Amino acid sequence: MSRPEKPKGRWGDLRRRMISAVIMLSVGGIEVWLGGVPFALLVMALTGLMLWELARMTAPSRPVANVVVGLAASAVLMGVLALVFQEDMMVALAGLALAPAAGLIGARRDRRIFFTYGIALMAAGAGLVMLREEGGSVAILWLILVVVASDVLGYFAGRSFGGPKFWPAVSPNKTWSGTVAGWAGAAIVGLGFSIAAGAGWGLIILSPVIALAGQLGDIVESWIKRRSGVKDSSSLIPGHGGVLDRFDALTGAVLAVLVLGMLGDLPLPELGN
Repeated sequence: MSRPEKPKGRWGDLRRRMISAVIMLSVGGIEVWLGGVPFALLVMALTGLMLWELARMTAPSRPVANVVVGLAASAVLMGVLALVFQEDMMVALAGLALAPAAGLIGARRDRRIFFTYGIALMAAGAGLVMLREEGGSVAILWLILVVVASDVLGYFAGRSFGGPKFWPAVSPNKTWSGTVAGWAGAAIVGLGFSIAAGAGWGLIILSPVIALAGQLGDIVESWIKRRSGVKDSSSLIPGHGGVLDRFDALTGAVLAVLVLGMLGDLPLPELGN
């Protein structure tokens, strides 16, 4: 007679999350260090998987068409990046809409949401590669650590202290304690890079702003999942759900860097390539 499983409690998923996180950080760290084509290929693969997951959530009965959308996203992003580095920006920007537009062919729920969020994912993918090429590996490392610090401290603070919810109607698990802890962690990361990488002191202020954008990226994806009636975007990453579940915050952070960068110069770390 088998024993009934004990309830996992608030820390029940921690071990799987940590193992998956270590693997992802190891692979990501190597790719960031390599840069160039290897990093671009990784970003293209992740973007394709995220578009596939978004397509699954909005049209679960069309598995073949959804795979096509994911493959198209990777292929289109390759072309967009080629145009970017040839400085043909207008055509490149128009190209970002091709894969999401292809996903609108046939039946699909929340078509406007799919198209808009799909373009955001494509833009974030292109922006991440551009940031690596123009800002070097240290700029990417700062961005990733801001998102990771915000997520990790937010997770532990939220689980430990609880308290009022940040936006219960959209993301019922996020608390103000976790949100503020995430901002504090991002500020500490900014301070570290200001000292060690020669970035401006403004990075201490910029880092929590980028962390907030990452948190909002997480909330947007949570809202889409609630509309679709799913807990995770997929089950590709043990303990984390899908690729979109893991990189939704990074998507928001990259988009924030792109927008703020268009408004003025950012105090990003530039040490090393």
